[in-house]
Amino acid sequence: MPDLSTATDGRILFGGDYNPEQWPEETWHEDVRLMKDAGVNSVTLGVFSWAKLEPHPGAREFGWLDVLMDLMHDNGIGVVLATPTSSPPPWMGRLHPETLPRDDDGRIEWWGGRQHFSHSSATYRRYAAAITEDLAARYAGHPALTMWHINNEYCTFDYGDEAAAAFRRWLRAKYGTLEALNTAWGTAFWSQGYDSWDGILPPRQPHYMRNPTQVLDFRRFTSDMLLECYLAERDIVRRHTPHIPVTTNFMPLWFGQDAWRWAEEEDVVSVDIYPDPRDPLGGQHGALVQDLTRSQARGPWMLMEQAAGPVNRGGVNHPKPPGLNRLWSLQAVARGADAVCYFQWRQSRQGAEKFHSGMVSHAGEQGRTFQEVKRLGAELARLGPEVTGSRLEADVAILHEWHSWWAAAQDGRLSTVIDHSAVLHAWHRALWDAHLTTDFAHPERDLSAYRLVVVPQLYLLGDAAIENLLAYVRGGGTLVCGFLTGVADEDDRIRPGGMDPRLRDLFGIGTLHEWWPLDAGESVECDGPRGGFRGTLWSEELEAARPGAVAARYKGGELDGLPAVLRTGSAWYLSTLPDPEALRDLLAGIAADAGARPVLDDLPTGVEAVRRGDLLFVLNHRREPVQVTVPGTHYDLLTGGTVTDTLALGRHGVAVLRP
Repeated sequence: MPDLSTATDGRILFGGDYNPEQWPEETWHEDVRLMKDAGVNSVTLGVFSWAKLEPHPGAREFGWLDVLMDLMHDNGIGVVLATPTSSPPPWMGRLHPETLPRDDDGRIEWWGGRQHFSHSSATYRRYAAAITEDLAARYAGHPALTMWHINNEYCTFDYGDEAAAAFRRWLRAKYGTLEALNTAWGTAFWSQGYDSWDGILPPRQPHYMRNPTQVLDFRRFTSDMLLECYLAERDIVRRHTPHIPVTTNFMPLWFGQDAWRWAEEEDVVSVDIYPDPRDPLGGQHGALVQDLTRSQARGPWMLMEQAAGPVNRGGVNHPKPPGLNRLWSLQAVARGADAVCYFQWRQSRQGAEKFHSGMVSHAGEQGRTFQEVKRLGAELARLGPEVTGSRLEADVAILHEWHSWWAAAQDGRLSTVIDHSAVLHAWHRALWDAHLTTDFAHPERDLSAYRLVVVPQLYLLGDAAIENLLAYVRGGGTLVCGFLTGVADEDDRIRPGGMDPRLRDLFGIGTLHEWWPLDAGESVECDGPRGGFRGTLWSEELEAARPGAVAARYKGGELDGLPAVLRTGSAWYLSTLPDPEALRDLLAGIAADAGARPVLDDLPTGVEAVRRGDLLFVLNHRREPVQVTVPGTHYDLLTGGTVTDTLALGRHGVAVLRP
């Protein structure tokens, strides 16, 4: 199968979404001049071009795209050609209103924006397949084509009638009988038992709370229906071009896709990352998304979209200060990206995202944004032969799983203060602050390669995942588990005792008496041999099953003297979320005991060090210069200079060192 290396050919792909239909043809030639000046070697065409390609049903207007494909090839720029199916033309919704999605209250989501399609609509799928077929047939042999990009940021939920019929078919395939469905959904509660498949609907707006397992299955169904749309288009382009890799772009930690399953169907795993430039943890957020994407790809991956400057959605949209775009781009390369791209090439003058930055901003080629883009392009060109295809090795894995996230987000949960994504960020931040490189892993994946595995929170765990964790610890691995893990099975049925008995035995929990959720801003004091700390979000009334299993106790309050942290052998259980510094110190100590250590010792706070292949990336996320100890003599690929023992990094500075 083709992969990212098929498209990169020893280079880091650099460029972004190009929307030339927004501009007169004379601008296209100016764009090419600027692209060559900036070192752009890849553009994505056609993402939002359906109305241009098919202005009325069945029409095909490919002439303008022919010109652009030839123009790119003549200037040595490869094309990631997109199917335009994320944004149907207005005529489709007007002529075929059944293609429009409906929200959970039955309201139509009209054309005039994007993503306005029902994933279950046979009409939409027929039109999508037809335009994809004709694109693939026309450009299969074009020398500019380097990759296919299917749709864009799949994210549409649909509660309409066609989706309801598809949901019923999906449920019949899963359960076989109504009896099995009623058992799985626990419909004995609130008189919800179904006597006919026709009575089952998507979880539309009810008078009161929805059935949580029905909601869970609908989220599974939605991910599967969107995946069916992707696979239908992917299979068309593969039939025409089996040698060309295929991708679609994930949004970071988006709630609606089982991205582990999706990644298995992509030749290239790609993602869009948009941290807030003012967020002091923006670099850590980027690292989390990059670690997750690399783990899904199991190798090099593609940064499909980022912003060269500000975005324009919600609140105050700040620009990136000098050096930050370069820092975050090189961070992606450090963590496994072989492609660094943007939305978009030239900033739009009209439309909903005219204030979303481009590689060429409204200030033009003399503006700071484009000048920084030029510098980055030159640096990526130097790095490409040294870094592409190389991999990272991590001793630590974080477990994450979408079905657990979906189940935990139900209406009737004990605390709406707890957000799965926020808890995941807190644990990743602790490891990032401890300068430990991490992979992500599915809880059923073989974990034996890792010295330390952490489970921030997995409310829903199937039997296979639980047995996998037990086998990992029996094999000598170190496991640290957060609260609200192993509470429910695959049907969101609470495990006996409130946590699976196998996990209670693993962690030395005698009885889980009561859950004690904490209010926003509320904390509990804890004390233990590693020092005291504050716990937030959650607490639990626990008994230790074994003498000596208590690693920390609650101090004061209703839970005074009861276990807060339990340890049995190499298995740890945290019944609260320690404050950031305490969680960092706890995980760093456990990691060191397990033999997992940072790439460099004595790194200053806010400085990141990542080893990719033979290269050491050192990145300064601080706003002031720092000195970093790097024992030995190294060659800096970015400056061409030599570094011996001490590295000086300026504000947002980066060094890429080769021994």
